[in-house]
Amino acid sequence: MKRILVICCSLFFVAATVFTACKPDPSFEPGKSGEISFEVPKGWPAPAYNFAGNPLTKQGFELGKKLFFDQRLSRDNSTSCGSCHQPFAAFAHLDHDLSHGVNNQLGNRNSPPIFNMNWHTSFFWDGGVNHIEVQPVNPIQNPVEMDETIDNVVAKLKADATYQSMFKAAFGDETINSQRMLKALAQFMGMLVSSNSKFDKYSRGEAGGAMTESEIAGLNIYKDKCAGCHTEPLFSDFSLRNNGLAPTALNDSGRARITHLPGDMRKFKVPSLRNLKYTPPYMHDGRFTTLDQVLDHYATGVQPSPTLDPLLQNGIQMTPQQRTDLLAFLNTLNDEEFVKDLRFQELK
Repeated sequence: MKRILVICCSLFFVAATVFTACKPDPSFEPGKSGEISFEVPKGWPAPAYNFAGNPLTKQGFELGKKLFFDQRLSRDNSTSCGSCHQPFAAFAHLDHDLSHGVNNQLGNRNSPPIFNMNWHTSFFWDGGVNHIEVQPVNPIQNPVEMDETIDNVVAKLKADATYQSMFKAAFGDETINSQRMLKALAQFMGMLVSSNSKFDKYSRGEAGGAMTESEIAGLNIYKDKCAGCHTEPLFSDFSLRNNGLAPTALNDSGRARITHLPGDMRKFKVPSLRNLKYTPPYMHDGRFTTLDQVLDHYATGVQPSPTLDPLLQNGIQMTPQQRTDLLAFLNTLNDEEFVKDLRFQELK
């Protein structure tokens, strides 16, 4: 389930503090009808998904949260969404190169982190799903992930008195169906906004955002060598590209697995550069355990192929000092407030 991040053109694949001046975080204060609001962080573009057809409520969010961490969404009641998307790892799967599912089966890709999903226009490393409300169907039904049917999940929920009460609170009556389940999950996942890194505070002119000389230099290097794919402020353009990784025994064709087009061979979704500290290993198959290894790849390991991204034809060359500065800047994109935010933690 996790799909890591990389650097520069790594194409393969909120924080209890709310700043009153610019309200960068979503607000969880319920209104008269129990509504909560989704706030777009200052300077960010409009999201692709804005809850227009799925009105946010505190009750809906809490239902989505319970569903996200409920292992009964899997066939043998062993695996939840949160099993592979851990809050302390920016909702990625820490130290797992490939996703782990029921019966400890291995998937063939790294679990990508889950944050800022309302801005995504497609999901999964191959962009095979284009809407956040249907994204959970894939892992639930995948035989090496949760290996369950939607009908069976709904039957389990219907038999649970707590869920009957929670669905009524969120949607007005006790009807439990797949549409409501998926909308509740979208409310939870859509509110996972990571926008309080050191760099974010720097950009907004807030306390805690003072950048060092090396970090500023790294910002300029990022703009020169990485921003073509990892675009501010989300640090990804969410396109699908071939970043020159050598094929492995998994023989993953990437986007071509969906489109069956030769021109999409080994193209994977560009991951965000945010929260790299929390989300190793990196690349769609978790082959790199450190950011230095990622940079080594872009310097000398890019493999030529007909679908290689044009921006990587000559790799990405940097001096040792440039590399040091870039790594310093990337560290400013880590959002500790987000990974420690109690609103998003599983309640034991």
